[in-house]
Amino acid sequence: MKVRVLSIPVQNQDKALKFYTEILGFIKKLDIPLTEDNRWLTVVSKEQLDGPEVLLEPAPKDFEPAKIYQNALFNAGIPCVQFDVESVQAEYDRLTKLNVDFTVRPTDMGAARIAVFNDTCGNLIQIAQLI
Repeated sequence: MKVRVLSIPVQNQDKALKFYTEILGFIKKLDIPLTEDNRWLTVVSKEQLDGPEVLLEPAPKDFEPAKIYQNALFNAGIPCVQFDVESVQAEYDRLTKLNVDFTVRPTDMGAARIAVFNDTCGNLIQIAQLI
């Protein structure tokens, strides 16, 4: 088995696409209309163009249980996904300059350094680096 697509629930696909590409630096891979308001919209890491795709899933706007789950994770301070980075501190510095709101500043957790930020689309995202 391989990971091909992972889903991140987003409240607004256009806003999410802008954040994930313009702020985080991902690249749009697929944008296929499904209904009038929903798309199969994926982004990939510019460092792994053929790697796993992140589906910017519009479920919270159309499926109430997804919205409840997303809100519960966010309110509990639990990230919905983790992205690995070479340097948490460097990404923290870069993203804070772009006005990204961090809920957890760079913190050492045993063999890893982590930080958590708000993706502006209803999720907390954790970045991590092995140290």
